[in-house]
Amino acid sequence: MRRIIATAYVSLDGVMQAPGGPEEDPTGGFALGGWLVPYWDDMMNKRIIDSMAEPFDLLLGRRTYEIFAAYWPHAGDNPIANRFNAATKYVATRSLDHLDWAGSIRIGGDVAAEITRLKSGDGPDIQTWGSSDLLQTLTTAGLIDEYRVWIFPLILGRGKRLFEDRLPARALALADTTTSSTGVVINTYRPAGEVKPGSFVADAPSDAELARRRKLADEARAS
Repeated sequence: MRRIIATAYVSLDGVMQAPGGPEEDPTGGFALGGWLVPYWDDMMNKRIIDSMAEPFDLLLGRRTYEIFAAYWPHAGDNPIANRFNAATKYVATRSLDHLDWAGSIRIGGDVAAEITRLKSGDGPDIQTWGSSDLLQTLTTAGLIDEYRVWIFPLILGRGKRLFEDRLPARALALADTTTSSTGVVINTYRPAGEVKPGSFVADAPSDAELARRRKLADEARAS
């Protein structure tokens, strides 16, 4: 069974849209593209290169594929470009019939089913970068084995998010954490089963607590 590892750069409020530049993805009127650039340091660059030390395949959504395909084949001789260019690229798309980036393979139809089949076969780990729409599908289907979430110390207020509304509830376990010199917190999470709610409320709630609950229920019915 192959692992799917999702790397995402996010703001403190969970926005992951267009981290690398103003023209990367302005859809929806997003005007803050390039927000991660001022926070980048040498440790973060080394972390990226180290994450590519072992062979891997890439799994990308259509928009992220187009961003990568327009940049990395033309980025010259550098460690990240070399690894991305050498990897097999699986692209989830219904609109692209031809993929120009060498080593690219189209995934269409039932994306979750196709990726489940891909994951069950032989081969290296599968890394996905960006690809916010695809991540919603992968998360819903329970296909991600590891989230590498780089949390940047800023609030963007709007944009595409790592975890959008209506995703299934799931618990995660923190496997590793590192902080950059610029305050970026790099956390690695792995699935940890179902969410198990608890309560700090006493077994015998006070009259005030019971009244609060009745009021809340009345407000919910009225809304």
